Amino acid sequence: MRIPLSWLREYVPVPTTGEARADADALHAALVKVGLEEEDVHGAALTGPIVVGQVLEFVEEPQANGKTIRWCQVQTAPGEVRGIVCGARNFHVGDKVVVTLPGAVLPGPFPIAARTTYGHVSDGMIASARELGLGDDHDGILRLTTLGLDPEVGTDAIALLGLDDIAVEVNVTPDRGYALSIRGIAREYSHSTGAVFRDPAALPTTPAEGFRVVVDDRAPIRGRRGCDAFVTRVVRGIDPSRPTPPWMSSRLQLAGIRSISLVVDITNYVMLELGQPIHAYDLAALQGGITVRRAAPGETLETLDGQTRTLYPEDLLITDESGPIGLAGVMGGASTEISDSTVDVLIEAAHFEAVTIARTSRRHKLPSEASRRFARGVDPLVAEPAAQRVVDLLVELAGGTVDTLGSRWIDAMLPTAIHLPEGAVDRLIGVDFSLDEITDTLTAIGCRLEVQTDGWQVTPPSWRPDLVDAPSLAEEVARIVGYDRIPAVLPVAPPGRGLTREQRVRRAVADALAASGFTEVLAYPFSSRDEIALTDGDAPSVALANPFDSDQAQLRRSLLPGLTRIAHRNIARGLTDLAVFEIGHVFQPETGRAYGVDAVPGIQARPEAPVLDALEHSIPAQPWYLAALLVGDRRPRGIGQAAEPGGVADALAAAHLVANVAGAALRVAQGSHPALHPGRTAALFVGDLPVGVAGELLPAVALERDLPRRVGMLELDLDALMAAGSSAVEAGVIAGFPAATQDLSLVVAESVPAGAVRDAVVEGAGELLESATLVDDYRGTGLEPGTKSLTLALRFRASDRTLTAAEATEAKLAGLAVAADRFGATLRA
Repeated sequence: MRIPLSWLREYVPVPTTGEARADADALHAALVKVGLEEEDVHGAALTGPIVVGQVLEFVEEPQANGKTIRWCQVQTAPGEVRGIVCGARNFHVGDKVVVTLPGAVLPGPFPIAARTTYGHVSDGMIASARELGLGDDHDGILRLTTLGLDPEVGTDAIALLGLDDIAVEVNVTPDRGYALSIRGIAREYSHSTGAVFRDPAALPTTPAEGFRVVVDDRAPIRGRRGCDAFVTRVVRGIDPSRPTPPWMSSRLQLAGIRSISLVVDITNYVMLELGQPIHAYDLAALQGGITVRRAAPGETLETLDGQTRTLYPEDLLITDESGPIGLAGVMGGASTEISDSTVDVLIEAAHFEAVTIARTSRRHKLPSEASRRFARGVDPLVAEPAAQRVVDLLVELAGGTVDTLGSRWIDAMLPTAIHLPEGAVDRLIGVDFSLDEITDTLTAIGCRLEVQTDGWQVTPPSWRPDLVDAPSLAEEVARIVGYDRIPAVLPVAPPGRGLTREQRVRRAVADALAASGFTEVLAYPFSSRDEIALTDGDAPSVALANPFDSDQAQLRRSLLPGLTRIAHRNIARGLTDLAVFEIGHVFQPETGRAYGVDAVPGIQARPEAPVLDALEHSIPAQPWYLAALLVGDRRPRGIGQAAEPGGVADALAAAHLVANVAGAALRVAQGSHPALHPGRTAALFVGDLPVGVAGELLPAVALERDLPRRVGMLELDLDALMAAGSSAVEAGVIAGFPAATQDLSLVVAESVPAGAVRDAVVEGAGELLESATLVDDYRGTGLEPGTKSLTLALRFRASDRTLTAAEATEAKLAGLAVAADRFGATLRA
C-alpha cells in the first residue's frame, strides 16, 4: 500500500520537517512499530525547473515531412520570453501552460535541454499531462485554464500541480485488509504515535430509495451469503469531459493507480481513501434494476478488459434484465461502462464475502484492486459513507446533481463478541500488562468492552474481521503497547539432549556430498501419476485434495522426478554441467489402506493418546530418501586435457561415499529400475538388505524431459541405510609394511556380472587381499564371441611382515580358482 503524505495529513497530523525523505523515514518508523513492514519511498519522477508559462504568440510552420509545428514565444517569468518549438495544436494565444525549462527531468527519465530542431533553438518544452505523469492524455499540451487554474506566470508548476508530494509504501499482511486504505493507515499511525485521528468515513449521508436491488444467493458458500450489503446512489447531469484535477491525479499516480477519466478516478480515489471498492454504471445502459446472484451454467460476460469469460456456478454476479453486467467484487462488464457520452451515473458500494471473491479472481486469473481488498476483508459499514463520498465528488468536480433515486440494503454479519478472561493477555504474551493498558488499547482499536466478573466481553469493530478469539485480542495489545515490552529470553535446552544420530548422519551426508562437488537442491514434494508410474509402477500414492497444480496432484514416492525437473530448468538456462542432490521425505502408502481423519482435534489441550495414535496412523510412511543426478562433464576441458563426462561411475562413487558416512558397506549387484537403462543399473545392498539403486536414465525418458542422452542417477533409502549402518565408524589401522600389487585378467561369459566375479576373487584370495578394483572390461578382438575380459587390480598386504611375490601370487591364484569354479573363469592369455 502506497500512502501519499499530503493525503494522510488530511486525517491525522503527521509532522513535517521540510525535508521529504526525513518525513517518509519518520512515517515508516511509526508504522513499523505497529507491525506494518517498510517497503519503499516513492516520489514524483520529475525535477525542476518546471514553471507556469503564458503563450504570447506562435507561428505555424509546415515541414517537409508533412507535419506542422508551432514556433512559440512563451513568457516564463516577468520580463523573460523563450522561443519553444511545439507540435501540439490544441492551445491558443494567451493560454497558461506548463513549461519544462532546460535542466528539468521528466518521467522516463527524459532530461530537458535547449536543442536545435526544425530550424530553431527550442529553449525548453511545453508539457502534456502524460509527460508530467498526471495521466495518459497525450492528445495535446496541458492547458491550465481547463483545470480551473489561473496562476501567475513563473509560478512553480511542481507545487501547483501537487507533483512535489511523496508516498511511503508498506507491506500489508493478508489479515489486515483494513490497512489497504488511507483511513486504515491513518488509524494505525494514530495508534503508534497517539496523534488525533479524524475518520474520513464519518460524514453525513443523504437517504435515497426507489432503485430496485435484489440479492438472490441461493447457494451460500460455507453458510455465508456472497453479498450482505448493497448501496446505490444516482447522480445526474455530469460532464464526463471534465479533466481530473491535478491534486487527485497526482495522488492516484503516487498511490500506484493511473488516471483514466474523472468518474473512474473518483471511484478509485474513494477506494484508496476509505478501503471500499466502488463501481460506477452508465445509468442509461442499465436495463431495469440490479440482481445479485450466482452464475448459471453456460453464462458468459465481457469484462472491462475486453475479454469474454465463461462463468462458473460459484461466481457471484451483478446482473440486470439483460443478464450479467459484472463479476461482483472483481471487475465490471463492458455493456454498462462509463463512456464519453455518459450523463447519469449509478454508484454501487457493496460488501462481498471474502472467499467467494478470492476464488473468482483466482479462477479467472483476474486480479484487481477491488478483489484484493474484498479478499482480505472490507468494512461492511463503510459502503454507505463511501457511496456518499463519491456522490459529493461527482457533484463538486463533474458538475452533477444528486438524485433521490437509490437503495440501501445492509444485513452484514458483524464480528461477534469475544470473552477475554482476566490474565489471558499476560499469559499469552508473557508480559504483565496493566488493566488500563489492556482496556485503553482495545478501545483505541475500536472494540466495545463490557466488564464481567472474570474479564471482559469484547466486541470487535466492523473493520476488524481478523479479531476472532482471545489470542488475537492479546496480539493487538502487544502490538499497540509495543513489541519492545516483550523480553528477549533464550530458552535453555534441557541437559542430555541434542541432535539424534539420524539428524547427525543426514547433516554429515549433505556436507560430504557438497564437499565432493554436488549442489543440494530442494524440489516440490508433488508428482504426476505418470511420474509415479515411471518410478514405482502401479504402486499406490496419496492424492492431494486441493493441489496447486492439477498436473502435480500426487505426493511423490521418489525424489528422481523432482531432480529431472530441476535439471531441465537449469539446462534450459545454459547450466549444462550439473551434479545435484536432494535429501527429503517420500510418501509410501500401503495398498488398500485409507488415510486421513474425519476431524482434526483442537488446540485447547493436548490430545489424548488414542487420538494421537489415530493421527499417526492416518498418514502414510514418510521415510527419508537421498537422490542425486549428474549430467554433462564432471571435469571441464582444460589445456591438454579432455573433458571427462559424468555418469554411472560417479553415481556409484557418491553412493559409496554416503554409505561410508552412514557407517555401512555397500554391496553392488546388477539391478533393474523402470526409469533406468536395463544394462546400466546397479542394485545397492547392505548385506542382503536392498537400500537403493544407481544407474543411467533411460534415453527415451531423458529425451522426453529435454535432457542429454546420458544422465547418471542415484537414489538411496537413507532411513534403511542408517538403520543398517554402525553408530560409530572406526578408523582403519595404518599399515606398517609395504603392499604387493598384481593384476588379474579373467575371461568369463558376457552375462556374468563383474561384481560377482570380483566377490568370488575376494573370497578366494583370503585375508591377505586388501583391495580389489575393476580397472578394465574388454570385449572384442582376441576373445571368443559371447565372452569378456575383466581385469582386477589387486593389492595384498600382511600386518606382521613384508609379503613375498610368491605369497601374493598364491593368494591371487586362490581367488582365480573360486572364480573358475563358480563362473568358469579362465586366465586371459
